[in-house]
Formats: sequence, structure tokens, C-alpha cells
Amino acid sequence: MDARRTTRTLLAGLATAALLAGSAGAASAAGASPGAEPAGDGARALCKRAPKVDRRIDRALKRLDAGKARRGSVARLQQRVDNAKEAGHNEIATFLQGRLDTRESLKKELQQRKKDLAGVETWCAKNDGGKKGSGKKGSGK
Repeated sequence: MDARRTTRTLLAGLATAALLAGSAGAASAAGASPGAEPAGDGARALCKRAPKVDRRIDRALKRLDAGKARRGSVARLQQRVDNAKEAGHNEIATFLQGRLDTRESLKKELQQRKKDLAGVETWCAKNDGGKKGSGKKGSGK
């Protein structure tokens, strides 16, 4: 068991090192310094990704709003907090309550992002998927 953990940790470290080395190599190959300002606001890329982001938000909200039988739901975690309090496990209840508070704030954050994303999708529809009015410097748009 301990050998598996060591191997897993070693592989995770190697993968992280490879990613860091690859991203540093790509940045230097592109000729851009890491602190350089972006050329635009990324509108076209955001417009392209908006439907996928919307699906991810919907999936997360669906999981959070599910009933007690669904892992990851607010209701299930609330039930666990209640069970810990009934059993007199105050430390467990306090820990789980912190997780519950975080999960409830995540739900509010995702609902706000969904509203914001709806505005982005409307803007994208009016601006040809971000091709019009991209906000690039010096383009005069």
C-alpha cells in the first residue's frame, strides 16, 4: 500500500514537472514574455466555449440541488451534519458544517455565473461570436 502511494506521488510530481516544462517551452517558443499584456480580451474564445461552460454550470447546479441520495448535494451534506449533531459528534458536525457553508456559497456563485454567462451569450450572438468588436488594441472598433 505504501509503495503504491509513493509511486502515485512520484508520477504526479513527474506529470506536474512535465506540464511546467512544456508551458515554459511553449511561452518561450512563442516569443512572448510571461508578463506580456494580452492582445485582446479573448471574446472570440469565450464565445466559442460559452455553451460548454453553460453545460458544466448546469451539471454542477443539478448535482448541488439533488436530493439526499445524490453524492455532492447540499441536502445530503445537510443530512450528514444533522446526523453528526444527533450522535453528539460535535467536532464532525463543525467540520461538515464548514463544508456545507462552502457548498452553499458555491451554489450562489454558480447561479451568479449562469446569469453572467447569459449576458455573454447574448453579446456573442449580437457580435458574430466575438468576431465583431473584439476590443483589440489599435483596431479602432
